[in-house]
Amino acid sequence: MTALTLSTAGAATLRADALVVGVAKGAGSKSGDLVLAPGAEAVDKAFGGKLAAVLATLGASGAEGELTKVPAPEGLKTPVVIAVGLGAAPEKDGSYDAEALRRAAGAAARSLTGSKKAGFALPIASVEDAEAIAEGALLGAYAFTAYQAGENKLAPKGAKAGGAKQALAEVAVLGAKPRDKAFKAAAERAIALAEEINRARDLVNTPPNDLYPESFAAVATAAGKEHGIKVQVLDEKALVKGGFGGILGVGQGAARGPRLVKLAYTHPKAEKTLALVGKGITYDSGGISLKPAGHNETMKCDMAGAAAVFATVVAAARIGLRVNVTGWLALAENMPSGTATRPGDVLRMYSGKTVEVLNTDAEGRLVLADALTRASEENPDAIVDVATLTGAMVLALGNRTFGIMSNDDAFRTSIHEIAEEVGEASWPMPLPADLRKGMDSPTADIANMGERMGGGLVAGLFLKEFVGEGIAWAHLDIAGPAFHEGAPYGYTPKGGTGSAVRTLVKLAERTAAGDLG
Repeated sequence: MTALTLSTAGAATLRADALVVGVAKGAGSKSGDLVLAPGAEAVDKAFGGKLAAVLATLGASGAEGELTKVPAPEGLKTPVVIAVGLGAAPEKDGSYDAEALRRAAGAAARSLTGSKKAGFALPIASVEDAEAIAEGALLGAYAFTAYQAGENKLAPKGAKAGGAKQALAEVAVLGAKPRDKAFKAAAERAIALAEEINRARDLVNTPPNDLYPESFAAVATAAGKEHGIKVQVLDEKALVKGGFGGILGVGQGAARGPRLVKLAYTHPKAEKTLALVGKGITYDSGGISLKPAGHNETMKCDMAGAAAVFATVVAAARIGLRVNVTGWLALAENMPSGTATRPGDVLRMYSGKTVEVLNTDAEGRLVLADALTRASEENPDAIVDVATLTGAMVLALGNRTFGIMSNDDAFRTSIHEIAEEVGEASWPMPLPADLRKGMDSPTADIANMGERMGGGLVAGLFLKEFVGEGIAWAHLDIAGPAFHEGAPYGYTPKGGTGSAVRTLVKLAERTAAGDLG
């Protein structure tokens, strides 16, 4: 893992492989001109006051995420200076948006893969700025090399297979206050949050032959022991005994059986309890309703919701939040076989309701339904489920934005505001009552499919049926942003992203502070 330090060194005296500074597009009368962001003063002095001119000559514009590398002159202890674009310079108070700093630090850290140490001299006007820079750099430095680290017998001794480079080893944030309690706490939070997001990314990126319900449960159990989290794992026998027909129905076609994992972090002074439920389909073939060619290759990511819930509970424990956070991981493989659930089968859910399965590829809502009912039995103050649930939500909101549905408009609004605050794109979505009729079944209490149009909303309405009465609930459909197939950008890598973890951790913090009512 990448190390983080709040350095007392100045930009001119830091010994590192590279020094990162910020540049921006000039505001007001200087619009279009390249300007140096605060933090770059010592570097500019080493360039004789001409750093902006040099960068402009090389084509730098200050555009968000743009990287320009120049050799460092005498007077600096680093061989390379990297200027990263922050977008438009602020016109009023001179402070940069936290998300702009987060993305800039992430882009710079990504470019430094294989380096030992880099200094980040980006603008810091507050504790929040320092935390954003630290968080972005640690997330941007992420690299998934677990399957590229074996020895290549044809390569020199010690070389990595495929020439895989390791992530930037150390991030040094300049301009913070290492001895200040607030800055120390911010750094510790950034480390805990980034490491757990990166753990979620690792889980999403792990191939399904190695990550399956039992092995995922083992990872959760080990983390529970390490961080003082109580973990309970229900295996197939326990699920049968408990009547978890949804989870069992989805998992019955696979050679590897399903699991329901409960992680409980408790604080002795907590006054509120937040329950989180994650969809954990470790591989989704679609079951008997098999996915078409071209749609199976990334289906290892269908457990991203469970990974987000797991990471959030562990992060809450590491930060020591004064709130009880319970995570429910509904884990199964959805596979076609002679024992698989068929379209037309009826499942008796943990709640006692019966569900006619019209499409076995609408399996996430079945495992979530059982977990939502079980979570409701403990009467938490609120429940949030997280799932890569529907392609319809991707069609509606694109690849970078998750949808939020809820049985409580104020709760939905709060989560949307929190997501925007932490830099995760989201959008509130409705639960139109007229779409419920489409799930009426002549055979069972409800069908797992309804109208095709508005399919993401139909899925939310299905889940709503399994939430305990009087409990505030929200559903996050992260099907778009959970797995990034394009080129990396900012602090977002190719592959698993850790989507929703920052939103959920901030929600837990707000709940602990009593800010959600």
